Amino acid sequence: MTEEKCLCEPTEILIFPCSGGSNVGQIANEAAKELTTLNHGKMYCLAGIGGHVSGLIESTKVAKNLIAINGCPVSCAKKTLEHAGFNPDVHVIVTHLGIKKNSSFTMNNSEIERVIKKVRSG
Repeated sequence: MTEEKCLCEPTEILIFPCSGGSNVGQIANEAAKELTTLNHGKMYCLAGIGGHVSGLIESTKVAKNLIAINGCPVSCAKKTLEHAGFNPDVHVIVTHLGIKKNSSFTMNNSEIERVIKKVRSG
C-alpha cells in the first residue's frame, strides 16, 4: 500500500490566503497564487493549519515569514494561524484597500494587483 504524502514543502515565505465565499476572499486567493508565480513566497494550505496537520505545522514553524491575506476584517486566515500558535509577519485585509465585499465572485486584475502591491510593500 502506498502512503499518501502532501506535496507541500517548506520555504522561507509562506502565504496563507482566505478563500472565502465572496469576491474579496477570491481576490485574496488569486493574489496568493500570483505571488507564488512571481516567486514572492509560496501559497500554503490554511486548511491544513486549521486541521493541525503535523507536516504542515512543522513546515510553517521553519518558515522565515508568514503572510496572511484576508478578504475582510473577520480575518479568518490570521485567526487560523494564531489558533495554531503562529503570528503572521504581514497581514493584509482586502477590504481595507478600498475593495467592497459582495457575494459575487467577480474580480478584476487591478484589484488583485492592489493586494499584491500591498503584500510586497509589507
